Amino acid sequence: MKHFNPAFEAIKPNLGSSFTCLRFSRNENIKSHVWHYHPEIELIFVCGGSGKRQIGSNISYFTEGDLILIGSNLPHCGMTNENTKNDYEIVIQFSQNFMGTEFWNAPEMSKILTMLEKAKSGIVFGEKVKKALKSKLEALSESSSLDKLMKLIDILDSLATTSDYKILNAGKYYLQTQKEDNDRINLIFNHVKDNFKNQISLEEVAGLATMTVPSFCRYFKKITNKTFTQFVNEYRITHSLKLLAEQPMSITEICFESGFNNFSYFNKTFKEHTQKSPSQYRKEFSNILA
Repeated sequence: MKHFNPAFEAIKPNLGSSFTCLRFSRNENIKSHVWHYHPEIELIFVCGGSGKRQIGSNISYFTEGDLILIGSNLPHCGMTNENTKNDYEIVIQFSQNFMGTEFWNAPEMSKILTMLEKAKSGIVFGEKVKKALKSKLEALSESSSLDKLMKLIDILDSLATTSDYKILNAGKYYLQTQKEDNDRINLIFNHVKDNFKNQISLEEVAGLATMTVPSFCRYFKKITNKTFTQFVNEYRITHSLKLLAEQPMSITEICFESGFNNFSYFNKTFKEHTQKSPSQYRKEFSNILA
């Protein structure tokens, strides 16, 4: 099977603007499902829908839309595809110095600057922030010129002052600052993405990385702050969350469809990740949607 490194995405600002703002209807932004990176900081708002996303080494499942801030050169994929069933998606992209370097030295910008530093590890914002900023993001996507810029600063300020957020990659995400590792680590990420339903041995991935198994284990932990087993299990559990929420399959079927070949191990791993059993998760999810 052929594997692809994350694609470098060249971004040009909208005509007459210092940054890019794009609005996609459902299924229109399918390329976001391809592993890619770019020097521009990216704010993504998905209105409605659910799906899997991978930001750096964090794999997670979102429901009822998403609001994510992705730092410069942080590889990512996911968000929307033909199964997401979102209403629309707004993508805002801007370079760190799109307003000039002196602009960020202003004391009024210090909180936003701190947030952009945190975004190097990826930030996901909570339900309250998503709801509060939905109309502002829609208005920004329809604005032009100075009004558009002022709306962006207002949105960034709101994001910088909320406590309703979570950092996606624990600790410093090593890959973000060590781009020479992109080819090797993303070959591994893509291999997991393509083969997580099958058994993946350490010998297999160490061979892909042209390393011995002990060297590979140390290398992977250094870059992702996770063991390879933790990373694969996280990918499988995230897939099982999606199936539990969206498919009328039995929990046993979901266990094997997600790459686990032992039902008791699946239950144990699921509970470690979610603090709930698969049946509890499905029941609570159904109650939320009822």
